[in-house]
Amino acid sequence: MATTAPYPRLDPDALKVLAHPLRSRLLGELRLNGPATATTLADVLGTNTGATSYHLRKLASVGLVEETGEGKGRERWWRPSHEMHSWFSSDLSEDPDGIAAAEWLHGESLRRFQVFAEEWFASEWDWPVEWRDAAGSSDYLLELSADQLKELGQELTSVIERYRKLEAGPDPARVIFCTFAFPQPDGRI
Repeated sequence: MATTAPYPRLDPDALKVLAHPLRSRLLGELRLNGPATATTLADVLGTNTGATSYHLRKLASVGLVEETGEGKGRERWWRPSHEMHSWFSSDLSEDPDGIAAAEWLHGESLRRFQVFAEEWFASEWDWPVEWRDAAGSSDYLLELSADQLKELGQELTSVIERYRKLEAGPDPARVIFCTFAFPQPDGRI
């Protein structure tokens, strides 16, 4: 796994390991809810402890999760090695299996985002008005070069990183902030 600021950049081998339904869910659960044992994760995700332990070790083999060093006897606690990761298409140009893994991970990310969004819209009116007014979604149509799109992404990442480092204000909630930026398939100008 190659590391670049502010978080690690996955190589094709790490992508191939992560592109598995249970592994992806395990890493997501650890990132959302903190350290856990294979038994706890198996209960939460509706699988068995043996499969969970195996897949945690696979994630550890590419540096995506690690043991916390806590626990007694055979009990092993796991945590994510990093809060998030990235990868670039250019890293995969000669690796068909890496490309297939990236395609699956993009689809899985979109499916998870859809679930999060549907859960918000189903519960939105249960939240105080200040949260309903603060939350939202939008889309923009921009005419940009590839370099400009890359620069925009870097600027947005910088702003998001600044907010990730802030101390939470009064009455905080965990916020899911997603960005997607891609050329319109028929959008050549």
